[in-house]
Amino acid sequence: MRGIAYVIAVFAAIGIIIGIVSYPNPAESPNRRAATTAAPTTLMTESGTLTIAVPTMHCEIACFPRVKTTLERNDGVQSVELAVQREKGVLDNRQVIVNYDNGFHLNTALSSLDEEGFPNSVVVQ
Repeated sequence: MRGIAYVIAVFAAIGIIIGIVSYPNPAESPNRRAATTAAPTTLMTESGTLTIAVPTMHCEIACFPRVKTTLERNDGVQSVELAVQREKGVLDNRQVIVNYDNGFHLNTALSSLDEEGFPNSVVVQ
């Protein structure tokens, strides 16, 4: 009987963790949203690759797929990959690598991350 209770507790804890990670922080979003709408749109005129730091991405299981899907919805994005991690299974490098075509709007992509609950994302390279 005790084993069943432990299994239920583990599943409840996993559900709570996923819920916390996937919930956007409303206190940070309005400031970031205002900053991105006021800035001029950066239009990439050539294909390339850039690295975006996403400091509020906390896990590979729930956060990274949301970041990937959000960025891939933007025009000109070819692919989004998680940057190399130092330790397998641990998200210790909160960066993604974006391969894009010409016509990619950088500020629009950063704004879409903000709206999805990943504020303060910035280009690293």
